[in-house]
Amino acid sequence: MGGGLPAYGGGGILPRVSRVRVGLTGGVASGKSTVSAMLRELGAVVIDADVLAREVVAPGTDGLREVEAAFGPDVLTADGELDRPALGAIVFADEAARRRLEQIVHPRVRARGAELEAAAGPDAVVVHDIPLLAETGQAASFDAVVVVDAPVETQTERMVSQRGMSREDAAARIAAQASREQRRAVATYVIDNTGTLEDLRDRVTEVFEKLLATPSAPSEG
Repeated sequence: MGGGLPAYGGGGILPRVSRVRVGLTGGVASGKSTVSAMLRELGAVVIDADVLAREVVAPGTDGLREVEAAFGPDVLTADGELDRPALGAIVFADEAARRRLEQIVHPRVRARGAELEAAAGPDAVVVHDIPLLAETGQAASFDAVVVVDAPVETQTERMVSQRGMSREDAAARIAAQASREQRRAVATYVIDNTGTLEDLRDRVTEVFEKLLATPSAPSEG
């Protein structure tokens, strides 16, 4: 971002002089992906853990080979790709299985994220989009944590109406993540996503302005 950030709200935004690391999280169907896209539009460098989680278990990777060794050949498609619905059916019904999968995927995602962050500009606002940030105890490693928040009832309705899931499957997905209270407990900023898209955009813009003023940790300065 060496040339500064886009202007909005009737005025320019001064560029940062040092990198700031931000953790972005939120429950399933909270609208975190929408917030992530808005932050990118405002000038943040966004590193999406979901995208990286797919990359590290792509065909031909050691990550996929380890997943197959742990869960068997039935979690692969006929083309040798990861069968996500099949694997999801296993790990969302069995906490021990979910932990095994996390031990395979999470270290690889973190290593790749570190590589991408190192390639960002020295004055960047680097946002790590991490669905399980609270669950994996990563909050303390960031200069700020942004939590996208929505009531469980809202999450459930979105999964049923927008993703075609049953209420039982939606409840299982929600139960597999941290509670709203646990996420909010690690938040520097909470972004409520129960209003309109413009309400959300206004709140994201407000938070981004605050992130620009966030002091970097000494090791990142």
